[in-house]
Amino acid sequence: MNSQQTAAPLSESDIPISEKAPLHAAEPGKYASWDWGTLGWVAIIHLGLLAAPFYFTWTGLATCIFLGWLTGCIGICMGYHRLLTHGSFQTHRFTFRLIGLIGLLAGQGPPIQWVANHRKHHLYSDQPEDPHSPRDGRWWSHILWLVPYHNAEEVQSTHERYAPDLLKDPFMRMLQKTFLLWHIAMGALLYGIGYAIGGTNMAISMLVWGMFVRLFYVLHATWFVNSATHIWGYRNYETTDDSRNLWWVALLTYGEGWHNNHHKYQRMAKNGHKWWEFDMTYGVILVFEKLGLAWKVVKTPPPNDKDSVIKSPNFARTQQTVQR
Repeated sequence: MNSQQTAAPLSESDIPISEKAPLHAAEPGKYASWDWGTLGWVAIIHLGLLAAPFYFTWTGLATCIFLGWLTGCIGICMGYHRLLTHGSFQTHRFTFRLIGLIGLLAGQGPPIQWVANHRKHHLYSDQPEDPHSPRDGRWWSHILWLVPYHNAEEVQSTHERYAPDLLKDPFMRMLQKTFLLWHIAMGALLYGIGYAIGGTNMAISMLVWGMFVRLFYVLHATWFVNSATHIWGYRNYETTDDSRNLWWVALLTYGEGWHNNHHKYQRMAKNGHKWWEFDMTYGVILVFEKLGLAWKVVKTPPPNDKDSVIKSPNFARTQQTVQR
């Protein structure tokens, strides 16, 4: 059976020389150059949102809610985060790749890019190398960290250092190159279904609510994890960063808002550690386990979640998954 297996930490000798050196390079300023592609993508989503009041239908709203759960809970929270980034459970290769595709449809970037940035965040959480720490500004951590342009060499270096396991997968590399095409196809599919159901007005409603409203919600919900849960909330554990547990972010993100818990025990599949800390994503993982679609679910703190590992240069490698 093809499956995803948790990778063992690599020894120092297994790391390329380029990875042993600090990746950070001095920059003249955060906004020395802008990533117009990313800015354009975010702008289109927010502009499309403006049409929502004029094309409301209950069918469009239902589509938005369902696809928001599918791409947000299954794609991002369970897929990109707990499976692809941290290896909190194992699954079949087909399921692994399908969840990666579903996560891509949340509009937050291809799997390789998302995973690399998130592993880097954990390694340098609330330190100068953190891609999105509120210590650099609340709006920076929420959305402005997406503004600076990174050339192809910088992007490839980040991917090779923090997501080498996903780079080995040709399907993930294909998703990296075809991100926008999948969203165009999704938009066309929603428009076509809407047109078949109720003509042009329904087609536009399905497109606006199933695409733009949904993407707006899923994007900002995830960004609140980067920003709000490092500013407000309570802490169950002492960690080396500013992570907090924030109930309303947990509700918006299907359990991701119990962020202090997650930063303490990063590979655990369950983010809610108190009885009142509801974690829908963990519930879905348990359903997958019952159906035989997930196994070796990390239900207790594993050895490589000790605080000492957070400072290790091998940290990103201890989180990854490899295909066999």
